[in-house]
Amino acid sequence: MAGLDRRRFLGLAGAATIAAPFAAPFAAGAGARGYGESDYARTTVIDALGGPGDPGAGPEAPWSAGAVADARASGLTAVNLTVGEVGNGPGRYAAAIAGIERADREVAAHPETFLKVLTAADLARAKQSRRLGLVYGFQDTSMLEGDLGRLGFFAGQGLRILQLTYNRRNLMGDGCLEPADGGLSLLGNELIEALPREKLLLDLSHAGPRTITEGIAASRGPVAITHTGCRALADLPRNTSDESLRALAAKGGVAGIYFMCFLAVRTQPVAGTLVRHLEHALDVCGEDHVGIGTDGLISAAPTDGAARARHRAEVEARRQAGISAPGESPDVLNVIPEFNSPRRYWLLAEELAGRGWPASVIDKVLGGNFARLFREAWGG
Repeated sequence: MAGLDRRRFLGLAGAATIAAPFAAPFAAGAGARGYGESDYARTTVIDALGGPGDPGAGPEAPWSAGAVADARASGLTAVNLTVGEVGNGPGRYAAAIAGIERADREVAAHPETFLKVLTAADLARAKQSRRLGLVYGFQDTSMLEGDLGRLGFFAGQGLRILQLTYNRRNLMGDGCLEPADGGLSLLGNELIEALPREKLLLDLSHAGPRTITEGIAASRGPVAITHTGCRALADLPRNTSDESLRALAAKGGVAGIYFMCFLAVRTQPVAGTLVRHLEHALDVCGEDHVGIGTDGLISAAPTDGAARARHRAEVEARRQAGISAPGESPDVLNVIPEFNSPRRYWLLAEELAGRGWPASVIDKVLGGNFARLFREAWGG
């Protein structure tokens, strides 16, 4: 079903009642000086899955003046913007082309706010010019329709991140909802071998456990899991096991922790829930291999009754399309209430500093680690 990717799903959600956060400092006392505006201003801040847009609007809708203003106010350096449809079905190739064209139009319409990112040097340009770098990504490979020759075409159009599967099985391998957990197909292995030639970063989000294991092993370089949580803390298919997180880190990759319902089981995740996942990932992976991929819009999500009704309808539509994952609930909204703001990264940095995180580690998690991974995948 077109238009049911996670960014739109989160855009239709709102925040719930704020619960008290957990108290588990990362390194007590190390960040006592805090994390000021000057710290945030100098830091490369990357959302490994998200983007501008208007809550409640469809993916085809042009970005409003408010959405553009929120992007400027966010302090983000770059975001992995999904520009293709997800799931198996007809028309995915044409939809991907149309998605890239829509993003290109937004860049052309707002050159003072957005910059299309093609190389690591563009991240520095975005930071220096105070623009938001848009990194074009796919959350599925269905638009390839089995033709690996299309990788070069899409790379030429600006694609830089390619996710292998979206929950279900496709021609490349099994997603996280497939009970057989069959891993990579032969074609999936061939695709992974081809990615470095096109300077495309492999993303193993939404993949099944075996697909993640085999994908990391098959890749010649580091890979990403751009938006996930820790399965050791919330045993849900969309989260990643400690074993896979360790393998990802050992290969030099980065895991992005999302701001999603999957951080908790049947309860609303709050600030402390998110911090627990970040700290667990740091314990497992090390400080050079953890980042953030919110999996949502930059603008704050609405919290009124109408937004909750849209959220319930969207959950049901995803279930009908067969792409809903266990843990999605009509009653649990896809935001961290304390960070329901375009400035959520700044608010998170303050939270982490208050819990004793060193500024050097905050810098890496806010975007430094993904910036390093992008450099390795794309070059200058």
